[in-house]
Amino acid sequence: MNDSSSRVVVITGGSKGIGRTIALRFAHEKARIVILHYDVDESASESTLKMLSQRGIGAESHKVDVSSFAAVEGIFKDILSRFQRIDVLINNAGITKDTLLMRMTEADWDAVININLKSVFNCTQNVIRSMVKQRGGKIVNISSVVGQIGNAGQANYSASKAGIMGFTKTVAREVAARGINVNAVAPGFIDTDMTAVLPEKIKETFIQQIPLGRFGQPEDVAETVYWLCSDAASYITGQVIHVSGGMYM
Repeated sequence: MNDSSSRVVVITGGSKGIGRTIALRFAHEKARIVILHYDVDESASESTLKMLSQRGIGAESHKVDVSSFAAVEGIFKDILSRFQRIDVLINNAGITKDTLLMRMTEADWDAVININLKSVFNCTQNVIRSMVKQRGGKIVNISSVVGQIGNAGQANYSASKAGIMGFTKTVAREVAARGINVNAVAPGFIDTDMTAVLPEKIKETFIQQIPLGRFGQPEDVAETVYWLCSDAASYITGQVIHVSGGMYM
């Protein structure tokens, strides 16, 4: 079971997909894990908590709209009051609302920017003071290869993920002297529920762009995230690590 010496890890969008796999990776070190999600029901988060419990992890899950500054401020105050620290923040929450720019509504644009990008600001600002005070911390923001190369039908998503890259580099410069590492991971085509719904023709088009000739797995991303949060990566900050099978080089 977790003890007070274990790292406190907060993962947004942690109830399923890449977020769940990241949580399971941190379970290896018996971290104290807090999952934030905004699912319609609790079934996914309950399944994740069960998986963590089977590994001896007393994790917790909270339904929070991470696009709301007030909601994020409230949950982070609660976490810090109970745990006294947050050692790792993984900004993973994200959605897609794909369509060509000519057909994209303002609501489609705002929803993706608010959940994918504003949430990173909300969560990072609400954890950064405590990390500065403790003179240490790890922040990893989940971007995307399309933030680097673009993708037709994803102007909102690509913009949000490119914004994460710039945000990561700037915050890394601001807090490096305080012993805080801030990096981003940019996955390519990863086999998750989000990508599973894509038509087969779209999947075939994607795989033709991947030099390694296969889709990535959530574990590929989770291992990179975990490494960035380890002592082995203590001299790495402000970087965007692409986990894309070579889609971007």
